[in-house]
Amino acid sequence: MPELRRDPVVGYWTIISTERSRRPVEVKSIENIPERHCPFCEHRETETTKEVFALRKNGGPSDGPGWQVRAIKSKKPILSPDSVFDRFGRGIYDLMEGVGTHEIIIEHPEHKHSLDELSVEEIKWVIETYAQRLGELEKDPRFKYALLFKNHGLISGSAKDLVRHTRSQLIATPITPKRVKEELISAKNYFERRERCVFCDILRQELEDKSRIVSQNKTFFAYCPFASRAPFEIGILPKKHGADFGKLDPRDFEDLAVILKECLTKIKILLDDPPYNMILHTAPFRHKRKEGYWKTIDEDYHWSLQISPRLAHDAGFEWGTGIYINPTPPEDAAQLLKEIG
Repeated sequence: MPELRRDPVVGYWTIISTERSRRPVEVKSIENIPERHCPFCEHRETETTKEVFALRKNGGPSDGPGWQVRAIKSKKPILSPDSVFDRFGRGIYDLMEGVGTHEIIIEHPEHKHSLDELSVEEIKWVIETYAQRLGELEKDPRFKYALLFKNHGLISGSAKDLVRHTRSQLIATPITPKRVKEELISAKNYFERRERCVFCDILRQELEDKSRIVSQNKTFFAYCPFASRAPFEIGILPKKHGADFGKLDPRDFEDLAVILKECLTKIKILLDDPPYNMILHTAPFRHKRKEGYWKTIDEDYHWSLQISPRLAHDAGFEWGTGIYINPTPPEDAAQLLKEIG
């Protein structure tokens, strides 16, 4: 019988359709869609915007070859750092200039299609770049939050525009987005009631229950969340409490690279390289704005990585209610993922 499950952090509900358990979801592949010329490959640096950061282990000039990971400004930015930071009203409506920044993080100089194709060492460099860029953007007092995300296999625009060079995006905003704020406030409320971090409690319960664990090492833990909104959704949590990804000890980059590569490889093999979103949930930038601004966040929040395969489109029910339908129970998903060597 179907079962409704409530997420312990934000409180959203998911319908787990248990009668369809262990039935893999059919995924439409993009393998046969032709790629256009790729401007992100090494030796084509002049075809992109100027780089804002590059990891060059052996040195070398900016906007030239010899890089391991490269961050550039998007050619079609959602927000612009050149806008004026200004709030204003129009009747009952609040508006703000579109100030922010939109970066593309190119994760390998060669034409690799996905992050899992990289070695652990190369993924570690990507993680180092993530941390570097978040730290740099936090210095800008206009920005309140930066979202790091990856859209693997998702086609934006027509098929002829497809470029499958592995990359992530980083967008800094002058506001704390509503979904982010809901998660932060829910974690704060849980901490005020119980004097514990909700994510640490999830970690302890999942390690005790074991049925939804996908993988773990000494530093990180991967699991299929109890109220997963998408089939085969994976969450990766650090075992040591920490609210801010930017403060992750560089000595832990390798363990994160290992478990991230493992999870992405399992999804790729089991689901035949499906499209997925990867999202970093981390603390907002905490400039000295207001008295008590996110005052307890270091105690009540816990950063995480979310990997959500996109195996179906949201339909009217999801849009109308905010309740998601997941045809694969997370216990079954975790077992299937664990069976992938």
